[in-house]
Amino acid sequence: MHDLAPYAASQQVSRGRVYKEPVAVYRDEYQRDRDRIIHSAAFRRLEYKTQVFVNHEGDMFRTRLTHSIEVAQIGRTIARALRLNEDLTEAVALAHDLGHTPFGHSGQDALNECMSNFGGFEHNLQSLRVVDVLEERYPEFPGLNLTFETREGILKHCSLQDASKLGEVGRRFIDQQQPGLEAQLCNLADEIAYNNHDVDDGLRARLLNVEQLCEVPLFGEQYAEVVKCWPDLPKRRVIHEVIRRMINQQVTDLIEITRKGVEAFDAPNIDAVRAAGKPLVTFSGDMREMQLELKRFLRKHLYRHRHVHRMAVKAQAIIRTLFDAFMRDVDLLPAAVRISTRRLEREAGDEAGRARAVADYIAGMTDRYAMLEYGRIADPTTVI
Repeated sequence: MHDLAPYAASQQVSRGRVYKEPVAVYRDEYQRDRDRIIHSAAFRRLEYKTQVFVNHEGDMFRTRLTHSIEVAQIGRTIARALRLNEDLTEAVALAHDLGHTPFGHSGQDALNECMSNFGGFEHNLQSLRVVDVLEERYPEFPGLNLTFETREGILKHCSLQDASKLGEVGRRFIDQQQPGLEAQLCNLADEIAYNNHDVDDGLRARLLNVEQLCEVPLFGEQYAEVVKCWPDLPKRRVIHEVIRRMINQQVTDLIEITRKGVEAFDAPNIDAVRAAGKPLVTFSGDMREMQLELKRFLRKHLYRHRHVHRMAVKAQAIIRTLFDAFMRDVDLLPAAVRISTRRLEREAGDEAGRARAVADYIAGMTDRYAMLEYGRIADPTTVI
């Protein structure tokens, strides 16, 4: 590992794991976290979970898995440039969407609505629940028993009510503190990845066009430069080059602005970073404004496009149907899920415990499995 800055996270000052374990011989603690995440069932299921386009709509679109890998790549670049911990950054990036529902944000919105009387549903909290509780791989403890710093990075935002139930990892929301810089940069690497790659997928799906996008400065300026340099370049290669340059422009801005800010703050350690009154990883004002303009464009022209909206409506109907059916009759659930449902009913109260177990089951589904379960329950011609 490269030489770390004094304010970077390191295993020497880590707050450790909930359950004590022997030190690994050939890996540090954050490498071990990353490896546990990669080997988890929840990570594999991301391959068939929606980013923007449902899996069956095309083989070339991003999924939650490829998105997470892209966030990790961007995050590692930023971490190395800022002398932060690359292994921790990668672990947080790979785990940040583990709790996402099938069908992307439309699936989350539907499940949150279904859970409105039982504490709600939020994929960020669910990601933490996955690594703390739901993954069942080890005989000594539940979950993956990740380090505090990785769990801190996964929990990007949280209500005070929820934070009060999460122990030490929720404490910073109550005390109004910041997470470490690795967690902060992963949050922005996530934005860089999905904004730029949603542009790419939207163009590939022909729901967006270049003429529209050229009105957005972040895209338009780079497009003009690429076409000027290579006027005869095939359209698809032009788009690849434009997206590459857009990502580079944002990453460079983030590194340079953050480096100046961190040096001015002169934090002696990670605890000083946590005690800062604001995030230290940030974009310049101009870049933030260009990003917001791109976000507004995508919301209007891609996320609310009729094609995407129609699939979102179908997805929400699937989620609601599954939730209502499982709440009415737990015998529709697989045997292993029924066991966890009964346990949560005893621990959290009958209906609330059942609802949380059902939400866990649905959130863990891939798009494809959710559609299969929907067919088994709602389609009278499906007998299995």
